[in-house]
Amino acid sequence: MALITVSGLMMEFGDQRLFENMNFELQKGDRVGLIGVNGSGKTTLFKILTGEYAPTDGTVVINKNTTLGYMEQHVCRNLERSAYDEVMTVFDDIVEMEKELEGLNAVIGSVHDELDEMVARQAFLHDEITRRGGLTCRSRARSALLGLGFDDEKMQLPISSLSGGQRAKLQLAKLLLCSADLLLLDEPTNHLDTESVEWLEEFLTESSCSYIVISHDRYFLDKTTNKTFEIENRKMLRYNGNYTAFLPQKQEHLLSMQRAYDNTMKEIERLEGIIQQQKRWNREKNIRTAESKQKVIDRLEKNLEKPENAPSAIRFELGIKNQSGNDVLELDGVSLSFDNETLFRNVSMDIKRGEKNFILGPNGCGKTSLLKTILGKYKAQNGRISFGEGVRVGYYDQIQTGMDSEKTVFEELSDSFPAMTNTEIRNTLARFLFKNDDVFKTLSTLSGGERARVLLTKLMLGKANFLLLDEPTNHLDINSCEALEAALGEYEGTLLVVSHDRYLINALADRIFYLTEDGIRVFEGSYEDYLKKAEPFRKKLTQSDDEPKQEKQVEYKKKKELDAQRRKAKARLGKLEKEIADVEDKLTELNDKLNTPEVSSDYEQLMSVTEEISLTESKLDILYNEWEELSEITAE
Repeated sequence: MALITVSGLMMEFGDQRLFENMNFELQKGDRVGLIGVNGSGKTTLFKILTGEYAPTDGTVVINKNTTLGYMEQHVCRNLERSAYDEVMTVFDDIVEMEKELEGLNAVIGSVHDELDEMVARQAFLHDEITRRGGLTCRSRARSALLGLGFDDEKMQLPISSLSGGQRAKLQLAKLLLCSADLLLLDEPTNHLDTESVEWLEEFLTESSCSYIVISHDRYFLDKTTNKTFEIENRKMLRYNGNYTAFLPQKQEHLLSMQRAYDNTMKEIERLEGIIQQQKRWNREKNIRTAESKQKVIDRLEKNLEKPENAPSAIRFELGIKNQSGNDVLELDGVSLSFDNETLFRNVSMDIKRGEKNFILGPNGCGKTSLLKTILGKYKAQNGRISFGEGVRVGYYDQIQTGMDSEKTVFEELSDSFPAMTNTEIRNTLARFLFKNDDVFKTLSTLSGGERARVLLTKLMLGKANFLLLDEPTNHLDINSCEALEAALGEYEGTLLVVSHDRYLINALADRIFYLTEDGIRVFEGSYEDYLKKAEPFRKKLTQSDDEPKQEKQVEYKKKKELDAQRRKAKARLGKLEKEIADVEDKLTELNDKLNTPEVSSDYEQLMSVTEEISLTESKLDILYNEWEELSEITAE
């Protein structure tokens, strides 16, 4: 029997319909990647499955034997509890049985009354603890925390001292260990470095549970899913296989739909010609024939499904103004320290024109700082940095600084490129999905994905021949990631990219630089080539995690960015969490109000409350985006 069955599901917010006539079943062993552009309704579907939202129409039937697991169940509420103890709360029932068993073991030899019942209870508890994994629950909790980037010292820290990203990791650890039959995973790789993502992939592939995962990480989807569900144009289409297997299936489906539509239209056109001919003859037999053909046309038109256009995606190309010389960048023995703590030393690179280079390394190792050192934003303690002849540098900043938050999108472009006409600016912004009044939004109100599109617009217009990109696919949906990948693939200049996007790296990389405290390790080829060549090197890194110098690297995460920026981010996070709680409370009140008889029976009140809900949800999205960005800053 299916773990969950969804039939005829439709969801509307006011006059906006997210999806309709959604139908699917999940069986044991199904591992589904749920994809779609931002705003298509993926997270909303999760909230319907958990019961947080009621659908406009349709049903969700969860098998009575199915246990559903999702992140919101595992919010960390006791901030004084240690990280390890918090994860162990998922085994509270096992711990309680262990305490009862210890009590029985202590008294069972000294009592005579009810001895048979006590022995039976003792045997039951022992078997139940073993069946539920009690013998390994502590090692599994520690293993999950280690895999997600917590060392033994951090496991003992109180939750109150952890960043927002680290708390999200705790929630993920608890979810993975909760023994649910069906997991709902919403962007689980957020806040994880490559090593932690690889651990998560291994955990999921070895697990017996089923799951639906929302993710923009295409490499992760390839590793962990065996089905792909896509929400597009308010409909869900289901495909067998992972993300890479889904791509040709989707193209074939679109071609089949177009062929069927074209053939049906040709048949309708042919029948209409016959009708016109029969009407000209105007005999009784001819009229009957015309009426018969019209019925056929009506039936064909009733079942005719016109292929819809794909959702809008960014469209751009990365050109260069002038070609650089063959030598683009050379680093020789470059070192960087902050507060007498060495971030990296002896970094050497020799980058030639046209190469596509990627920098890998664990969070906190200094990848972003290396780019800023190359750009002269940070001063190297030792070594030499030299650019070649004719090199023109463009920089993409993952933290999205350097833009005036009070400016509108239009003003940001017009001030940066004063030679462009208003029409040219509008046409350019339209290619990055800023249309109509969107161009007059202030930067402070944009989501992370929208600000990323502004930065990509400026990058395209800059026509630099050497691009330094810091996590360029962060905040982008899959369609935008693919557009960026295509543009970078056709780019005639030189690339130096910091990225966790392994799909992007595998598609584009000529060479991979792995950054450590003691310098750079160079691996020629794609990401898959790197995995094969770097296996001994990566094992050695893993084995040395407990060494003092590695602990210093982990500690340096707290000092990576400027102290002033981190203090400001932490202070804002505290206020932001209260704001989010207040807005969520308001949203709950509005939804309750929407369901009252007075409002639901009054059209004007219904529209007013619905509009207020929409505005409140938009505000909540903005606050969540800001929270995520600040959490990433404080986590580094």
